[in-house]
Amino acid sequence: MNTEGPAANGGLRLTPFRGLRYVPERVGSLAAVTSPPYDVVVRPDGLHHLESADPHNIVRLILPQADTAQARHRQAADTLGRWLAEGVLAPDAEPALYVYEQHRGDLLQRGIIGALALSEPSEGIVLPHEGVMADIVADRADLMRSTAANLEPLLLTYRGDTVPGAATTAVERAAESAPLLATTTEDGFRHRLWAITDPAEIEAVRADLNRHQALIADGHHRWATYLRLRSEHTDPGPWDHGLVLLIDTLRHPLQVRAIHRLVRGLPLAEALAALDGSFRVRTLGTDLPEALDALADAADGSNAFVLAGDGRFHLADRPDAALIADTVPQERPAAWRSLDATVLHSTILDHLWNVPDGPEHIAYIHDTEAAVVQAERSGGTAVLMHPVREEVVRDLARAGVMMPRKSTSFGPKPATGLVLRSLALG
Repeated sequence: MNTEGPAANGGLRLTPFRGLRYVPERVGSLAAVTSPPYDVVVRPDGLHHLESADPHNIVRLILPQADTAQARHRQAADTLGRWLAEGVLAPDAEPALYVYEQHRGDLLQRGIIGALALSEPSEGIVLPHEGVMADIVADRADLMRSTAANLEPLLLTYRGDTVPGAATTAVERAAESAPLLATTTEDGFRHRLWAITDPAEIEAVRADLNRHQALIADGHHRWATYLRLRSEHTDPGPWDHGLVLLIDTLRHPLQVRAIHRLVRGLPLAEALAALDGSFRVRTLGTDLPEALDALADAADGSNAFVLAGDGRFHLADRPDAALIADTVPQERPAAWRSLDATVLHSTILDHLWNVPDGPEHIAYIHDTEAAVVQAERSGGTAVLMHPVREEVVRDLARAGVMMPRKSTSFGPKPATGLVLRSLALG
């Protein structure tokens, strides 16, 4: 995110910490113990796959399995404590900022992992662009309280200077040296991690970042969780900071993808019938890439969605203008009113389908094929979305306007499990 000027209350304040990391000799492989972020794991198939990859896979901490929420969180805390006692995880000897690299094919992303001082949106330092769901924040807060740990970093972006500053210089310098760890995960990404421990270099990086503000690219619920837990601790301490990965998008632009919806309990035939007369609906065929190409073409001219669940794909576009005007809140900015996610939730889900926005009714799925498969298996309806342009996200965030939750998916996302932060260590 480009900073037109310093934030009203200063900028990013990043602090080194003693990272918790897997001890390679105690696990099958580093790749086998990592996971995507908790909200990207597609349940139950992805969860079971990760659990079986290695008995110490990080998913046992971020998505523990038990009959009740209390039991899940207690199980995660017990597991973390046992792994520390057994030497499966161990803290680094000294505080560090960590340089993290992801590389696959032509895609290269590097950034800095640290403990970031928390700030409210009104301070203009860390800007959210999506709303959050209270039940998810409550669940993540309970898990974080139980484990006293930040188990996975948020993904934040900032826009560095044309002339490389100290943060960029430190990242590139680290990448020329031998890493602390290197592994390649099954998605083809190579991951490498370095530690910056020199006090002078750390201070230069911190001073450089303090001139910038950041956009939350991924992790709104975890950021809201950080803020909730900070409010519960009145004395200064480790709860005043949260684990983040900061990416300079001038050097390493992120990809922006859509997050799809699975509407549970709504057969596709009923979903299509309810759109009749309000949207133009066309059946496309059975090829997913062709359906997504058609969606991209249609999205240039209007709100557009691909619906799936019966083995075929159906394009819904060109909504009735009068219906949009009646169902979309008119007091919001025009850029917000025209978002596909706004129209989906305000017009289709709320008005035409009468589906409440709760986890028992709607699942948010990052993987396109997984959304289609789950709809076909469950008899529900998958709604495939087209990604929002990054400049739209940035402009709305600057204006303080929240997009509908789960409107975007920035990536590549950091692998979970490479470095954790224990709040017991500060």
